[in-house]
Amino acid sequence: MSLKNVCDEKIFTTIYNDYVSDLHNYLYYQYGDRFNPNDKVQEAFAKLWTNCKEVSFEKAKGYVFMIAKNMMLNEIKHQKVVLKHREVKPKDYTNESPEFLLEKKQFYKKYQKALSKLTEEQRSAFLLNKTEGKKHQEVADILGITKKVAEYRIYSAFKIIKAELKEIK
Repeated sequence: MSLKNVCDEKIFTTIYNDYVSDLHNYLYYQYGDRFNPNDKVQEAFAKLWTNCKEVSFEKAKGYVFMIAKNMMLNEIKHQKVVLKHREVKPKDYTNESPEFLLEKKQFYKKYQKALSKLTEEQRSAFLLNKTEGKKHQEVADILGITKKVAEYRIYSAFKIIKAELKEIK
């Protein structure tokens, strides 16, 4: 058991100074400058400070690297979803009735509202599975979790969405 407490300001500062440039370089080389590695580094160390009682001195480096990598992957997934929605170009014409179009618009709003009620973990697992067609094991691998956790997140998200959209047939 280590006697070094991460919550001690001097030890935290030492950890920060030892790993900040390595973490930044890792994120920069791995993902480029597009997703702002500086912010992810600072957020990772902020989470370490917030959770300093749960993280031992020996595991602090792995913790900040894992947190920063997960934040970067979440940002990338979010940008993929944003790009996917931008690529969809509506037709100039339609054969649907105005009532159908109104119902479709209302459904989409309710669906977006239901998605906003999900946690970030549920939303990312659900969207990877349902929008990108990833299998449960692929979702687990991407998010760095077990298959069972991925299944739980997907099914709990689906249950919430289903409850939110229950009045729509």
